Amino acid sequence: MPPLPGLSTAGDASHARGTGVAPAAPAAVASVAAALLVAAPWLNPFASGPSAAVTPWLVTLACAGLLLLLAPFVRAEVVARAWLGAALLSAVFGLLQYTGAAQLFAPWVNQTAIGEAYGNLRQRNQFASLTNIGIAALIWGLGPKALTRNRQWLALGSVALLAAANAASASRTGLLQLLLLAALGVLWQTARQPGVRRLIITATLSYLVAAFLLPLLIGSAPLLHGVFARMADGPASCASRITLWSNVLHLIAQKPWFGWGWGELDYAHFSTLYPGERFCDILDNAHNLPLQLAVELGIPAAALVCGAVAWLVIRSRPWSQAQPAKQLAWAVLLMMGVHSLVEYPLWYGPFFTAAVLCVTLLRHAAESEPTEARQLPTALTGAAGLALLCAVAYVAWDYHRISQIYTAPEARTPAYRDNTLAKIRGTWLFADQVKFAELTMSTVQRGNAQAMLALASACLHYSPEPAVVERLIESEVMLGMDDAALLDLARYKAAFPKEHAAWALANLRAVQKAP
Repeated sequence: MPPLPGLSTAGDASHARGTGVAPAAPAAVASVAAALLVAAPWLNPFASGPSAAVTPWLVTLACAGLLLLLAPFVRAEVVARAWLGAALLSAVFGLLQYTGAAQLFAPWVNQTAIGEAYGNLRQRNQFASLTNIGIAALIWGLGPKALTRNRQWLALGSVALLAAANAASASRTGLLQLLLLAALGVLWQTARQPGVRRLIITATLSYLVAAFLLPLLIGSAPLLHGVFARMADGPASCASRITLWSNVLHLIAQKPWFGWGWGELDYAHFSTLYPGERFCDILDNAHNLPLQLAVELGIPAAALVCGAVAWLVIRSRPWSQAQPAKQLAWAVLLMMGVHSLVEYPLWYGPFFTAAVLCVTLLRHAAESEPTEARQLPTALTGAAGLALLCAVAYVAWDYHRISQIYTAPEARTPAYRDNTLAKIRGTWLFADQVKFAELTMSTVQRGNAQAMLALASACLHYSPEPAVVERLIESEVMLGMDDAALLDLARYKAAFPKEHAAWALANLRAVQKAP
């Protein structure tokens, strides 16, 4: 398969010597290293607080920086092998989790309750999407090499494992994606190849068998646990996507032209008293990409972005693609597109990186030896990689600093054990996390009520949760802002009824105990 021009030229050792990138490294070793870097973000088991998404993103960006340094070796086949390897390892992790055996491999495999499976991706739909990306990589990324007589049984076993893990996730989106992969095989006539046809049939049958047998393995029943049960019952009404989307549509109607602002959906959800049923959790994403764009940026911006994407897809005519590398890219983009209609995979590093790699494949898969006009100089990609690594190092250092305030004093880095808050206030990347820590560590008093009001109001846009809302209301009461306090009290009761009831009861008891 061709390399990824725009990132690299042909990945042979002689070219690498000419570019100055890893001149002493054999091409095979560099290709393996590139594959490991593509796979690593999917397998990373670590996510430290206070913001769980930061560490996975740092891992992803660090891998991206190193990949830029190895750009001559980032070929389509390398990417396909990486996706397949990550999917297979994650499938094993997921089945270990499902059966309760994952604890034997802690901390390298995330821990779940028995009967749950999501690998190290922490969400069932993300895990299911990865298994289907792995199947796509096997069919269109490796193709004939994986379906030779000597390797066919290995390919069939791999696809069976991936389909079984998909079933273990109980993801309805994962089932739909699997059916769409079969449809792509028919559309592109790939399924006419006997080897591919066997893979598709094996995947389908393995999914059905696993969906039936896996619940029995943990002492349950297929109609009580798993994808069939989820299709029959679904979540509670206040936690359903129908309720979520109806709330988002209501918010869009409030500010249709310019939206609520990027990253403001959780604040908008808290501050709005809906006429109907309310989604019963903090809502920081619309779980639908077009709706997310519309609620935060406005309908015109969302229509412009979605229209541009639709135009590019139609112009590219994916249904008539004949090149396997481009078919792989379109298949993976379809998996993420379907996923983006019910969640937000592009907000996570591995999926964002996969999307970038797919776009690169679509632009350059036809070029086996890119021309100088289309080739980014290796020096430029190397410089970009080094710059990215430096940025990641700075962000990681700053994140480590501010995370000390969320750590028990005895476990903090020695330099930050005393006057921790004062030492980390200078951060500009994680100012919201520092403000949140300062707020939740403080008690509202008459002497600091004005400052606490400003701090709580700012934190409400970062994380509108009970600890923030309670301090906001207490500050407003102490400052005599009765109307604002009553409004925020109504919002609190609507958004967090259980927490509001417990807080109100605690306040009542405190008043009763007062002399």
